[in-house]
Amino acid sequence: MAKTKPPQKIQSALWAKAGGRCEYRGCNDYLVGDLIAGKEDGLYGFIAHIVADSPGGPRGDPVRSPQLAKSLGNLMLLCAKHHKLIDTDAPADHPEDLLLEMKEAHEARIETNTGISAEYASHVIRFGASIGKNEALVSTQAIFRAMPPDRHPATGRTIDLEILNQAFQDDEAEFWKLQRANLDRLFSERVRGRIERQEIKHLSVFALAPQPLLFELGRLIYDIVPTTVHQLLREPQGWIWQRDRPPLEFVASEPPAGAEGPIALKLAVSAPVDDNRIRAVLGQDAAIWSLTIGEPGNDVVRRPEDLAAFRTAMRKIYRDIKNRHGEGKAINVFPVLPVSLAVEAGRVWMPKADLALTLFDHVRDRGFVETFTIGETVPPA
Repeated sequence: MAKTKPPQKIQSALWAKAGGRCEYRGCNDYLVGDLIAGKEDGLYGFIAHIVADSPGGPRGDPVRSPQLAKSLGNLMLLCAKHHKLIDTDAPADHPEDLLLEMKEAHEARIETNTGISAEYASHVIRFGASIGKNEALVSTQAIFRAMPPDRHPATGRTIDLEILNQAFQDDEAEFWKLQRANLDRLFSERVRGRIERQEIKHLSVFALAPQPLLFELGRLIYDIVPTTVHQLLREPQGWIWQRDRPPLEFVASEPPAGAEGPIALKLAVSAPVDDNRIRAVLGQDAAIWSLTIGEPGNDVVRRPEDLAAFRTAMRKIYRDIKNRHGEGKAINVFPVLPVSLAVEAGRVWMPKADLALTLFDHVRDRGFVETFTIGETVPPA
């Protein structure tokens, strides 16, 4: 137990630098208020010495203990559990350098997050829909960790656009009708009106859903408000950009001259797609356009610049297809994309300028199946 009580101004400074949260790595418990006990203003943190204020205490030193007894740099704010852990239960496992590292990392994070201007606030859309027999749940805590330093959550709650625990599977026609209608209605109720009232000025999108529904989400967002779309990574798992690989370069190809069958657009970024799989659906005369990368893979989008490059490539291929094939037709889209790119493909589609999109989804043991169409295929007058 500490024998020296730091001055009140030092205690206040520590509480501020710690953001009122436990500084032990991985804890982050909020130490102000207890609503259950009815003590909203209570303080439940402990101010702990890294180098004990007495030579015989944990990490104590005959010379440094009295020198550092009231030093802000030698104090940590901890919850009861971790205060007991570092001083009583396992002091040998918590040397000075480890505790200093925890303190510095925690206080740097608090300073970064609280230093973001209010103009960088963003409302978070969380969209999860069933994928096969699995339900796509998106962790709120993981989402909020991924936003700084560029953005911070406008509120502590996400805008949820999801339907779970429903009976239909994604290989049934009713699934697509139900899910699309639900997404459109929730977006209208929870997002569009707030944008029109200027309550929402920026969106951050975190989504896990079948590809056609991601296109639909992108179509709904379009360019009505500035938007950042995030990508879930597998290695390391989470939503935080890694920038550990070169930027993606997208390669487009078009069908040979004279190919005037049904128009297909193959988006093969997460995995290669054999043209025969598309011809099995549309026929041997399908006019197949393609957008891919040198080495497709399921964890290739690592930086926001990859999304920007993809948006540019998609705008061009939508335009090139229309210029070659003319008005009043539909593009049959076969997407095998990271989730963020599927959303962006819907965002850059222009309802008054681009051809309609008939979206296909891959179903295990059945191949590609048609889901729904975005836009109209009315021939020009």
